[in-house]
Amino acid sequence: MKYVSGPYFEPDFDPVLDRFGTPGVVVDNETREDCTLVKVDSVNRDGVLLEMVQLLTDLDLVISKSYISSDGGWLMDVFHVTDQIGRKLTDPSIPEFIQQALVPTHRPGNGPSPKFTTCLGNVVGPGGPDLSDCACLEFTVHDRPGLLSSITQVLVDQGCHVACGQAWTHSGRAAGLLYVTTTATADAAALHPSRWARIERLVGAVVDARENVPGERRWVCMSAPVRGRVHTERRLHQLMHDDRDYERGPAPTPVDEELFSMVDRAATTTALSALRARAAETRVTIDNWEERGYAIVKMTSRDRPRLLFDTVCALTDMHYVVFHATVGSQGPLAIQEYYIRHKDGRTVDSSAERQKVSRCLVAAVERRGSHGAKVEVRAADRSGLLSDFSRVLREHGMSLLRAELKRQKDEAIGTFHLVTDSGGQVRPEALRAVRTRVSDMGISLDIITEAPGWPPVRKTSVPASATAQERPGSSLGTLLWSHLGKLSNNFGYIRS
Repeated sequence: MKYVSGPYFEPDFDPVLDRFGTPGVVVDNETREDCTLVKVDSVNRDGVLLEMVQLLTDLDLVISKSYISSDGGWLMDVFHVTDQIGRKLTDPSIPEFIQQALVPTHRPGNGPSPKFTTCLGNVVGPGGPDLSDCACLEFTVHDRPGLLSSITQVLVDQGCHVACGQAWTHSGRAAGLLYVTTTATADAAALHPSRWARIERLVGAVVDARENVPGERRWVCMSAPVRGRVHTERRLHQLMHDDRDYERGPAPTPVDEELFSMVDRAATTTALSALRARAAETRVTIDNWEERGYAIVKMTSRDRPRLLFDTVCALTDMHYVVFHATVGSQGPLAIQEYYIRHKDGRTVDSSAERQKVSRCLVAAVERRGSHGAKVEVRAADRSGLLSDFSRVLREHGMSLLRAELKRQKDEAIGTFHLVTDSGGQVRPEALRAVRTRVSDMGISLDIITEAPGWPPVRKTSVPASATAQERPGSSLGTLLWSHLGKLSNNFGYIRS
């Protein structure tokens, strides 16, 4: 027998090698009185920043500030977080869960995916709630009154139950992901592939029957239960991006540079009123820092939950890598600054590309805009629930801007943003009429006037950022960390 020599690996050494790719997670409750610092250091693999932001968002945590640096193949991020009612994180299992969830799932020997119950009672894993037992209906179509009611009625007629899902509208387009089972308790594996294809055809026929526009683009797809689905909200961003919802409307307005050079001027009532007016519009400016090979993206918008996730999601899906970033707020105004490159090493070179990236970022922010009347409904989970509720809305002349349905044990919980069929504000008496009507169906409806539990804004000043003249004379590290230090002391909190 021929002897072939080869390298020897000590078996006990393999786990040590594996640890080099395992993120380090520190939860710091000592540094600040008003929030917990979640510090993550990791090998800067593709998509890890989005995974971290997505994970913290799925844990129902409020990200109030974030500082990101990832040059040199290593990523170091700091997130200022609280739970939904402004408390620090005290669960000792959180660091281990975050660390396990960020380990790449393709590694052998990781064991089952970790699970965690959030402060709102939601059970999540690394990719969000476990939906592996559900088939999924995806759609992007022209928005119109009664759309969700028509689609869900097809599902009811075919013996399907919507277990959970989300739908967004933006620029006259609608996108949705509905996760379905055969009944409220049955395994979706009972759905034969021929039935998925039939349901897809029927939903497509309903959509086409209402369009009456030659060449109108639409997408309808029903897929079998599968593990490892793309995160629901990220998939919605992808669907609407592929549908080119960002193409409509005027070109984005550049940011007001004064916002990046204000010092202690937002504390007055007059200044806060001015900031509130400026926050009504999402603005983007993109410049190239040629000496360092970065595109610098500056954004201002109204502060709201999940803002950081939506922005990072858009940049990631456009194949841009975030090397450095600072994110915070100024009263009602969220301020974001990113240093990015394309995966192929380019910056945002042409005027056309800058326009496209700006439009995509504005669209990502505004898809989740909280317009219209917000209501929350609760009911015992049953087949046809979403179809019944959406039909009542249609009969009362209301349309959905956004919808989210989830289940907790045997209860279904839905959050809906409503306008009239003509796009106007819904009158309070109309909402009361809907509440009376659905109460006969065993559905409770609450009108939400504001998002409760956000931590107060402690800081109100925004530091001056480096000017173009300063950049060539400063090293990137000195400039960045000086900038981060100023932001840490002066920025307020975003409600991501």
